[in-house]
Amino acid sequence: MEKNKNGLVDNVICNSAKNGLMPQRDFFDKDIANTENTNGYYIIQENDFVYNPRKSNEAPYGPISIYKYKEKGIVSPLYLCFRATTEIHPRYFEMYFKSSVWHNYIYFAGDSGARHDRVSIKDDVFFEMPINIPSLPEQQKIANFLSLVDQRIEKQRQLVEALKKYKRGLFLKLYNEADKNIILFKNIYDIASEGGTPSTLDPENYENGKLPFIKIDDLNQHYLTAAKYFITEKGLKKSSAWIVPENSIIYSNGATIGACSINKMPVTTKQGILGIVPKSNFSVEFLYFYFTSSLFKEKIRAITTKGTMDCAYLKDINNIKINIPNFIIQQKIAKVMVNFENLIERTEFALISLQNIKKALLQKMFI
Repeated sequence: MEKNKNGLVDNVICNSAKNGLMPQRDFFDKDIANTENTNGYYIIQENDFVYNPRKSNEAPYGPISIYKYKEKGIVSPLYLCFRATTEIHPRYFEMYFKSSVWHNYIYFAGDSGARHDRVSIKDDVFFEMPINIPSLPEQQKIANFLSLVDQRIEKQRQLVEALKKYKRGLFLKLYNEADKNIILFKNIYDIASEGGTPSTLDPENYENGKLPFIKIDDLNQHYLTAAKYFITEKGLKKSSAWIVPENSIIYSNGATIGACSINKMPVTTKQGILGIVPKSNFSVEFLYFYFTSSLFKEKIRAITTKGTMDCAYLKDINNIKINIPNFIIQQKIAKVMVNFENLIERTEFALISLQNIKKALLQKMFI
């Protein structure tokens, strides 16, 4: 590969497992490298390949990506660049390296280096990789078919993103159209309080514990149906943790503020997480959608205390004035939102299924 000289090419390209090869200015929204430090970079052209040996969850042996732009680009000399011969269709080669069939060769032929986050393999050893290549017409057929699969996956991904975007506006539309009454936050619940963390110095607070103990990283889903952490009865008694009954709102008010879930089982929580037990004339599902909306988030930001760790104290949240429709309207809005979430879930499941089908096809086609 030709090396860049005297800033001849200034289109710096980065290679990520998720996005492939793309201009640095698009990936970072700005140029990171400058003309002075790109001498010695490799110049790549359309249909060239770049191997980034950095490991990731998406690419356990590093991504090998094809360059799809007309404009010439330059990549770091830390990358390995190569070009397919005329006997190999570039799109076939691209699909081959999206599969995992070449991983075994890298595993056995690579060097074991000190860095665990980067593949260590000599260039000449990499280029000795054996690859089964069918006839050019057969390569074309495989590439075309897999490209159609990619297009179907992309359309499904766009549908998922469109539904998620629409969902954000759907609640606001339904909410704004409803008649509402102004009440104070403290009037929507029977009980609300933060939890507490039992001392980690006493193993009896945790060993063989059976009480679900919720932390902020658990609050990334609508429903809490399982727990990763548990405490014992002793841990409960020796801390300010308390048992939040099922079908309550679990809301983080410290550090990461605004994470929210509905617990489908009794749970305990650490400090910085509120357990909110709504009164019977409030729909827990409606409150979940309201608490995760931009409307409520703005009200929370207004009363958040800034510091080493930001916190929205319950005493301040209690005095927030909120507009709430009557119970019947709450239930109707919640039903629409839950049904829409179910639609998104089915659409995401279809996307995952398509991705798994493609993964299986890649393995079968390139054995």
